[in-house]
Amino acid sequence: MSKVLSSLRYSAEHEWIDDASPAKIGITQVAADALGDVVYVDLPEVGDTVTAGETCGEVESTKSVSDLYSPVTGTVVEVNSEAVDNPAILNEDPYGAGWLIIVEVSEEGPLMSAADYASANGGSVE
Repeated sequence: MSKVLSSLRYSAEHEWIDDASPAKIGITQVAADALGDVVYVDLPEVGDTVTAGETCGEVESTKSVSDLYSPVTGTVVEVNSEAVDNPAILNEDPYGAGWLIIVEVSEEGPLMSAADYASANGGSVE
């Protein structure tokens, strides 16, 4: 069963966000497990504006291509170049080294607690 970290909040589209300011965003282990081996990541650039609920990139795996949706509205202040250079890190450590972008948040979209996300998606809260 995929782990869901209790310290994070989650979007219905399988992105996580921490409570830091600016906020770090990535995809959940539930999403990474469903995708299979991630082989390509396309992310916004530093300075780009992302909008809650709208696409902000994509993740390609050996199985499919999936859009990334921003859980918040704001400005991208950092992009994880390691995830772009080594997309497999999203499978290996989605909540750690596999983070995707850091955003200066101006507005949050609808977010779920870890318990709500795990209940809806079959994950195990840790």
